[in-house]
Amino acid sequence: MHSHSSSFLYGANVQANGIRQHYLRYGGNDGARASRDAVIILPGITSPAVTWGFVGERFGQQFDTYVLDVRGRGLSSASDTLDYSVDAQAADVIALAQALGLSRYAIVGHSMGARIGARAARQTPQGLTRLVMVDPPVSGPGRRAYPSKLPWYVDSMRLARAGCSAEQMRAFCATWTEEQLQLRAEWLHTCDERAVIASFEEFHTGDFHADLPALRLPVMLMQASRGDVILPEDVAEIRSLLPQVVVSRVEEAGHMIPWDNEAGFYAAFRDFLGATL
Repeated sequence: MHSHSSSFLYGANVQANGIRQHYLRYGGNDGARASRDAVIILPGITSPAVTWGFVGERFGQQFDTYVLDVRGRGLSSASDTLDYSVDAQAADVIALAQALGLSRYAIVGHSMGARIGARAARQTPQGLTRLVMVDPPVSGPGRRAYPSKLPWYVDSMRLARAGCSAEQMRAFCATWTEEQLQLRAEWLHTCDERAVIASFEEFHTGDFHADLPALRLPVMLMQASRGDVILPEDVAEIRSLLPQVVVSRVEEAGHMIPWDNEAGFYAAFRDFLGATL
């Protein structure tokens, strides 16, 4: 199954929304991919683009695919004075699509990336056709807290900044493979602590649910079977706010869905993006 040549094309930087945005591109827009919408993948709170490279590889077989380093992560701009709000991150992805000249594209956002995607879609940017929200945090004002706690991020980032091994990272990600731990140990130090704290705080102060009724495009909500980020009552509430939502569920998977059940993750998209994975 993995005998095909890699779909990875290159990594690049573009100036968009006033910052340097780094992305990895897979697949390109030749052959059958040219007739399909491009896909921008927005990772979660401490996931540089490279850690989603294995997903980019698979998406690149079917779609012209861009995996973004969200500001403050990976090789994109980071600083003590940068705005790390969801509004700024949503403006980034809209500006990125414009800078890349994408006439039609879908956003696939995981966790924090799903909230960024919803905020971007609320503005009905030209060219955005579909949104997939993968296990988005449903925390917010007056709501239950996000299941992960801030020290888990801060402590693991501190370890990574000092230089740590895959084995040391295992204490934080017990179920991950050696290869996944290696990549996290290598790249986690590129996540700016201020960016991560700001994003985590906005999981609780930001009103994700207020974005949903404004969405006019096709939306998929993908839910992990474990991890308690999305409970059945959350699905029901999202359905009430977003009547067109298509809900998919991945069994045998926690919040980091493709790490736990990669095949189930791809299958859950069905043909929502215009081709099956």
